[in-house]
Amino acid sequence: MIEPLRHFVLIVDHGTFTAAARFAHVSQPALTASIHRLEASLDARLFDRGRQGATLTEAGRALVPHARAVVVALEEGARAVRDVETLEGGEVKVGGGTTACSYHLPPVLSTFKKRHPKVRIYLRELSDGAALTAFENGELDLVVVRGKRGDLFRADEFVLVAARGVDPTGLPLITLPNGSATRALVDRHFPDRVIAMELASLSVVKGSVRAGLGVALITRSAVATDLSLGRLVEVATPMTPIAHPSRLLHRGLDRLSAPAAALRRLMLEGAPPGRRGTRASRRVG
Repeated sequence: MIEPLRHFVLIVDHGTFTAAARFAHVSQPALTASIHRLEASLDARLFDRGRQGATLTEAGRALVPHARAVVVALEEGARAVRDVETLEGGEVKVGGGTTACSYHLPPVLSTFKKRHPKVRIYLRELSDGAALTAFENGELDLVVVRGKRGDLFRADEFVLVAARGVDPTGLPLITLPNGSATRALVDRHFPDRVIAMELASLSVVKGSVRAGLGVALITRSAVATDLSLGRLVEVATPMTPIAHPSRLLHRGLDRLSAPAAALRRLMLEGAPPGRRGTRASRRVG
């Protein structure tokens, strides 16, 4: 039915069966047969043919806007598919925790955006549990979480930090709220240490530690600049450092859109050596 509708619109636009057939690169008998099939399916005559060309019947005039809408929608759909496959359009939805969204992902997404400026990127900061739920519900294409499944994305570790020149002995902990990976590790490895602050922002946590208000368990990547500039110092403890690898999950290489597949490849370019997983082990959901 699609081709007959397309032929119908071409005849309307070009005025004759001959001109429409020439434009469509089909023979005139083939185009005529196509219109006959359309008329038979609708049980109505669509054109009156005369010396002045093809004239629309009342039924034909009624069909024009609907046929044109179908043809335009199909052309736009095909163009959208081409755009996605050629990375000239489309969208990638990514989720991850605070560290991933604050430190690991922005440089990668910036590079991706420069390479593929027409691809839209949606980034969502979530706890591991919430990110997995959103992923399993189809809301995200790629997620960065802790665990044993998926491609190794970053090999990070948690360290305890304090302000330079401050005695960390006995200082309370400053941490993120319940539900975060950081808070779970604090509760597990420092159960007896007083928590003085629960802050929603990692930057606010670091600022409070730099002010000497407490110590904090933070990933090394998140405090790398502070440590190199001497604004914070690492506190040696029997519990730290705590390994914190993050992994990239997706639903399988054959189920990724072209933009999502391209972003995955870029994300793994900077990944450390380690288990990438088999095709089956990376497939989730």
